[in-house]
Amino acid sequence: MTVPHGGPAAPDGRLAVVVAPLRHKDLTAVLRIEDEVFDEPWSRRLFLDELAQRTSRAYRGVWVGTELVGYAGQMSIDDEAHVNNIALAPGWTGRRIGTALMADLVRTALARGSAHLTLEVAVGNEPAIALYRRFGLAPVGVRPNYYAGGGDALIMWVRDIDTGDYAERLAAVEASLARDVDVERRD
Repeated sequence: MTVPHGGPAAPDGRLAVVVAPLRHKDLTAVLRIEDEVFDEPWSRRLFLDELAQRTSRAYRGVWVGTELVGYAGQMSIDDEAHVNNIALAPGWTGRRIGTALMADLVRTALARGSAHLTLEVAVGNEPAIALYRRFGLAPVGVRPNYYAGGGDALIMWVRDIDTGDYAERLAAVEASLARDVDVERRD
């Protein structure tokens, strides 16, 4: 059974995805997505530098079959995780893959001892803001002229992701996701 774009489906028809660490060999596909999605894409050199910082960085990819369809990265500083980037290839949005990536980032942050999570998002990026709100992130400020061309960024935070209350929120998001997407998480 297949889903749009030829990706595999779980036996019950859900989209089957694998979320796993990015490797150097994945950068060609990552850079293709970067070029398609961002006005000022990161360079191969920047990604290589980030991937080399294994103790403070975590970069994860999401595959449908053999196709890398998205990626995300975060850095850890003390007990905080900062989402550096999250992107999906055009044509793969709206399938809850971003939710799978975000849940994986939270799980990765928790495994690294983080208690808090933060990120910046373009002020007008309503789909992304809605995704982050599902994970409990709330706006705390604006970074003026943060993006190329002068676009502002909304600063969002969620505190205490290491508590029972947040574990319940995360479990609910993951249970909702599981109705549509079969996520295999690899470390």
